[in-house]
Amino acid sequence: MSLVRLKIKGISYSQTQNGAYALILNEVDGDRKLPIVIGAFEAQSIAIALEKEIKPPRPLTHDLFKNFSDRFDIVVKQVIIHKLVDGVFYSSIICERDKIEEIVDARTSDAIALALRFDAPIFTYKTILDKAGIFLKFSSKDKDKEEGDDSIVVDEILQEGETVEIDSGSAAPYKELSLDELHKELDKAVANEDYEKAAKLRDEISKRN
Repeated sequence: MSLVRLKIKGISYSQTQNGAYALILNEVDGDRKLPIVIGAFEAQSIAIALEKEIKPPRPLTHDLFKNFSDRFDIVVKQVIIHKLVDGVFYSSIICERDKIEEIVDARTSDAIALALRFDAPIFTYKTILDKAGIFLKFSSKDKDKEEGDDSIVVDEILQEGETVEIDSGSAAPYKELSLDELHKELDKAVANEDYEKAAKLRDEISKRN
């Protein structure tokens, strides 16, 4: 089976289901997206790894795993999303130590959080992308926006068979703040270890840059 390389498109959160987030992966040489529902902690960990400006005062679990692996010369070579059963994605982490390769089973959210920290590529099989991949559609109010300015509504992803539309309201509470105020709030959120707020602030800052 052929592998398809993926890159992270972004993370969004549910407006109705507390703690539900969606990680959106995009095929590198195509337009399909692979939406994966993940938990709040994993969403925060992935968002922090994506945003280099956010520096937690203490290592998160995935940072600890990276530090542990570095100490014992373990390298994550790649992550493969290899199975989809009843809406659940299964992943493998391909590791190497002393030129010996090992395959470790992992939740997809954990595997991707680690792939980011190791700068390891993320793959899935074409059959999985054919089955679960989607094309995102802009709603009428957002049709003039660039695709990079999107925020995916998790609630629509959870409704099988429906087209996912773009939602621009996820960072609404911060739209009135200036860029300088956003950076100050970001520093404060990180200092307080409020990484969910930090991730949302980071999203708003990214839209302004």
